[in-house]
Amino acid sequence: MELAATPIQRHKTAIRRPSYSLPVKCLLRDGLLSRATTLFDYGCGHGQDLELLRDMEILSEGWDPVHRPDVERTAADIVNLGYVINVIENPAERADALRQAWALCRSLLVVAAQLDFVAPDKALPTLNDGLLTSRGTFQKYYTQAELRGYLEEQLGADAIPAAPGVFYLFKDETGKQQFLVNRYRRLATVPTNRVSELLYEQNQELLDPFIQVLTRLGRLPGPDELPEHAAIVERLGSIKRAFALVQRVTNTDPWRVIAKRRAEDLLVYLALARFHRRPAFSELPLPIQRDVKAFYGAYQRACAEADALLFRAGDAAAIDQACCAVRIGCLVDNALLVKSDTLPALDPLLRVYEGCARALVGEVEKSNVTKLHRHSGKVSYLIYRDFEPAGTPTLQLRIKVSLRTLDIDFFDYSKRTEQPAMADAEQNALL
Repeated sequence: MELAATPIQRHKTAIRRPSYSLPVKCLLRDGLLSRATTLFDYGCGHGQDLELLRDMEILSEGWDPVHRPDVERTAADIVNLGYVINVIENPAERADALRQAWALCRSLLVVAAQLDFVAPDKALPTLNDGLLTSRGTFQKYYTQAELRGYLEEQLGADAIPAAPGVFYLFKDETGKQQFLVNRYRRLATVPTNRVSELLYEQNQELLDPFIQVLTRLGRLPGPDELPEHAAIVERLGSIKRAFALVQRVTNTDPWRVIAKRRAEDLLVYLALARFHRRPAFSELPLPIQRDVKAFYGAYQRACAEADALLFRAGDAAAIDQACCAVRIGCLVDNALLVKSDTLPALDPLLRVYEGCARALVGEVEKSNVTKLHRHSGKVSYLIYRDFEPAGTPTLQLRIKVSLRTLDIDFFDYSKRTEQPAMADAEQNALL
């Protein structure tokens, strides 16, 4: 049954929450929102995100047609359109709100909307392309793929999943690529096994920051990447000589390991860049151009290796072999189970395999176990309650991504009387 002329109470959809909304959590998690950026919340409701961000001294402002109608809608580095388009019943007005928010952002637009897996089980009256709730509000529920397609069609920009129902749209190609690089870059530990050398000790105030940058980059830094660059060259003759001194003090092996990790991270990024549009070399951020030259010599060679890695990620036999060789997690009949925070420790092939799923669904908040299916081309993200050695982990939510069909399925166990418990063998292996 469709109701065509029902008064919609949009203001009732604004809820009060005890912490940040999911899109703002994503921005903070990914390091995109800080004191160095400004944020405008388009459709901010009661403004709780604004209050919390101001407590962090992050410049933020927001407008809402009911709760903050007198605030001027102004441009900002980041604009948040959180759970707005799903409550606008008029498709033309919905698209207009999206385009207005896009026009206000200088760097990044983050859009969040409700997904279909949270839709009520009971039948509700339809209105236009959505549902009319018992409270007199409108809700349009999207699939992840539908929401992504809608955003890209309306704005003509890549929509990058940040989480289920949350997408980033970058105004600047360089900013987008830097975000994607950072998503797949692992942390490295500064080598600590040092021998005494007088020349190092005499220049330690310059070389300690140099070591930090070397650890982060895995290669020699450019002048703009190291504030101490000129001073090091003046004292030691060149950056290469400084690095030779560092290697004598810390040993050569750790730096080879760090360089190998950075080269793998770059390969994973380039492989997964196929999910959008792999940029031309000139579109890459300058530090990434330097990475390509340092680790692969030429962009064409790096891309060829990345393509080969991505192709292997579609080979079930190669995935099965890689899962069987892993020394972490728990190998079961049809899959490899790993703690989600150990995903960066996997080899590049399995990182790309999981990364293909993340490129579709985004980061799954609170996921503590990731299931890499060995034969079926699927990746599942599992959220367990009481996921700790002394607890009895019970499954609350499972999100399954099929890489062959691009389908995303959500299975909510949280309201069931009996919730699946983790097997003892799996718990012992994972915890």
